Amino acid sequence: MDGAHRAALQLQQLPPASSADPENLIGALLAIFGHLVVSIALNLQKYCHIRLAGSKDPRAYFKTKTWWLGLFLMLLGELGVFASYAFAPLSLIVPLSAVSVIASAIIGIIFIKEKWKPKDFLRRYILSFVGCGLAIVGTYLLVTFAPNSHEKMTGENIIRHLVSWPFLLYMLVEIILFCLLLYFYKERNANNIFVILLLVALLGSMTVVTVKAVAGMLVLSIQGNLQLDYPIFYVMFVCMVATAIYQAAFLGQASQMHDSSLIASVGYILSTTVAITAGATFYLDFLGEDVLHVCMFALGCLIAFLGVFLITRNRKKAIPFEPYISMDAMPGMQNMHDKGMTVQPDLKASFSYGALENNDNISEIYAPATLPIMQEEHGSRSASGVPYRVLEHTKKE
Repeated sequence: MDGAHRAALQLQQLPPASSADPENLIGALLAIFGHLVVSIALNLQKYCHIRLAGSKDPRAYFKTKTWWLGLFLMLLGELGVFASYAFAPLSLIVPLSAVSVIASAIIGIIFIKEKWKPKDFLRRYILSFVGCGLAIVGTYLLVTFAPNSHEKMTGENIIRHLVSWPFLLYMLVEIILFCLLLYFYKERNANNIFVILLLVALLGSMTVVTVKAVAGMLVLSIQGNLQLDYPIFYVMFVCMVATAIYQAAFLGQASQMHDSSLIASVGYILSTTVAITAGATFYLDFLGEDVLHVCMFALGCLIAFLGVFLITRNRKKAIPFEPYISMDAMPGMQNMHDKGMTVQPDLKASFSYGALENNDNISEIYAPATLPIMQEEHGSRSASGVPYRVLEHTKKE
């Protein structure tokens, strides 16, 4: 009875969604808004590139209004995500990056050009719908049961956290693990996706820790409590920029070797897990939280992980580009242009990625030359070789 009574009291103490901490709610809304706007911006820029590639418009992409609108929205979204770290705990903001995956999946379904029957549409995108639902449920649990640790990001507090023994121990373990992974990746050619993305996650954990410090000190400075005269602000700013640059470099290398959907799901899971651990160690996010709150928050993370995995698993894999080879230029192959057939479609008639422009209207000076072939007389017993025949291409063909 005592155990049941104690559990009932703990359930009564859980805050409903409407009574969530105001600062947590502001930070969560800023993060959700930022990730949503960034997703829209990326899709706008992608649409701009595709439209220019499929048309006869000679303009560069940076001369179009659509691309600049996407860039403006991207900066606005990143600013919102950056500001969210100043209001809410790091452990709450980091998992909310699942919103960008949800938004990208919904935008991709809305702008589909193919016409599907209802049964085929549900069969094709059932995993995306289930993944979006799970990610939304996970996000709700994250916001509801997020830790309520709020501390002014002053220079003294940041220095105190920086020299605390839990964070120093965490940094020692992270540096050793990072060096080992980097050794196997560079010297042993360990190109496994978990190795590369774990390097990204370790760098990303330091990025979000420094981002929260820089954002918090900037907000305090704007409110009147100047923090820019502390050297720790510039140390954190340099670390933020450096780790972000190297993180982007490792992500670029991973995208060249592995599928983008796999990078999105595995990278989100690893980066979120390591970043939450770093935030709990540096900022002590879960200090004073009861076990039930921590378990519900962890459950929200797991549900969000599963949702992102299902969404990215349903994406189509990119088909590698195969270069165009003129078959009629190879010895022994029939000249297909003699029958009016074309190996590669004309770029002026219809768009095809990687298509070459028809050379029928080319001037005479660029026409292929006819090489003289001379057969040597051999006095040996070897059989006379059959000379190669070079087809002469003219404008009539």
